[in-house]
Amino acid sequence: MTNTLTFLNTWHDELPGFYNELNPTPLKNARLLYHSQPLADELGLERSLFDAQYQGVWSGETLLPGMQPLAQVYSGHQFGVWAGQLGDGRGILLGEQQLADGRKVDWHLKGAGLTPYSRMGDGRAVLRSTIREFLASEAMHALGVPTTRALTIVTSDTPVQRETVEQGAMLLRVSESHLRFGHFEHFYYRREPEKVQQLADYAIRHHWPHLQGLEERYELWFSDVVTRTAALIASWQTVGFAHGVMNTDNMSILGLTMDYGPYGFLDDYQPEFICNHSDYQGRYAFDNQPAVGLWNLQRLAQTLSPFITADKLNAILDGYQPAIMRAFGQQMRAKLGLCTEQSADNQILSELFALMSKEGSDYTRTFRMLSETEQLSAASPLRDEFIDRASFDAWFGRYRERLQVEQVSDAERQQKMQAVNPALVLRNWLAQRAIEAAEQGDTRELAKLHQALLQPFTDRQDDMTQRPPDWGKRLEVSCSS
Repeated sequence: MTNTLTFLNTWHDELPGFYNELNPTPLKNARLLYHSQPLADELGLERSLFDAQYQGVWSGETLLPGMQPLAQVYSGHQFGVWAGQLGDGRGILLGEQQLADGRKVDWHLKGAGLTPYSRMGDGRAVLRSTIREFLASEAMHALGVPTTRALTIVTSDTPVQRETVEQGAMLLRVSESHLRFGHFEHFYYRREPEKVQQLADYAIRHHWPHLQGLEERYELWFSDVVTRTAALIASWQTVGFAHGVMNTDNMSILGLTMDYGPYGFLDDYQPEFICNHSDYQGRYAFDNQPAVGLWNLQRLAQTLSPFITADKLNAILDGYQPAIMRAFGQQMRAKLGLCTEQSADNQILSELFALMSKEGSDYTRTFRMLSETEQLSAASPLRDEFIDRASFDAWFGRYRERLQVEQVSDAERQQKMQAVNPALVLRNWLAQRAIEAAEQGDTRELAKLHQALLQPFTDRQDDMTQRPPDWGKRLEVSCSS
């Protein structure tokens, strides 16, 4: 059955000295709790692989032919401070699955036990954080935001101490690559520039092969990393997603969302929203994310200075702000139902955000309801969401005048807006409800939520699209989440 799976080990084979070979440490009475069947289908995995006799595959007890597990070493800046060596403290790269279409994807097991890079940690993950990452990965993918993916959740009888004692768990994360800004930082600060260049060559060879052999390949590669990072963070801002821990070791060189911890989707629109209870300074507040993205890219640029001149690096970094503004502008224009670009569009959006911020409007619901706008009608379900009706009416009138310039029918525009303005996002209270049931062995809520998140642009009649209940507004998530 497993003969249909082929694993490569390019990191192991091409980057000696960049990792430690290490097998996962089994959990007590580990058992498969849940998996993403759509992702399994994308990976070409047979359904029997999730039967009881193969549970050891997902808990690291059974290695499939070709796997050569290892823990990667990297470093990073955490909350703006150089933290030195970090590395896979609880994760193990099992191998790289070769897909039928020629692509390869990492299989990375989180919560797999102690590694040489665990520092003060225990090498474990808990069921709560594992479910949160699983759901967030799937939610972001369905929203069209670049992300790592999550295939399986394993639970166990192993007790793990966090704020309280919780169930030990493992997550199998799938990604085109786990290459991070922090990988480059590690060897730069160890004064091993040849290894930084070796990493760049590896990245280009496997993920930017069209640049191989070009004289300016490093500049072109770094320019694309900047563009991808800008596009990623523009997408976060557009869907109202706060990552919470934008340390350089959590930044993907491919522009993927990775390392989900204390993330949060906006409920009330608060530009200064801080989703991480541990972020006392608000460094990673929602509206700071674009600036942090540039700061992190500047740290990456520094590591490339041995083989790209400072002038070229700075010129490439200068492209970040135009790139993020362009991407954000395009996406927000689509959310507003605007097909053409007009000079006053930014003012329309800014005025709406000002109204939303003043009233604490629900971010997702506001744009979803806006999708029902009729150009010639002042009636709107959105009006009832605002206390200051006069201010809303004045803005709504200007907005409808702008729509009429488009000369697009209501039906066509509404359809386009509903395809980019989700009815459903992964609110923390929805995740918490699924977690609490799963911790009691009941995965029905988890399955229901997962299936709903796969269709975020579909209207629903249940409570998943509603504002959070009072208890759901008071949830606190920290780095241990």
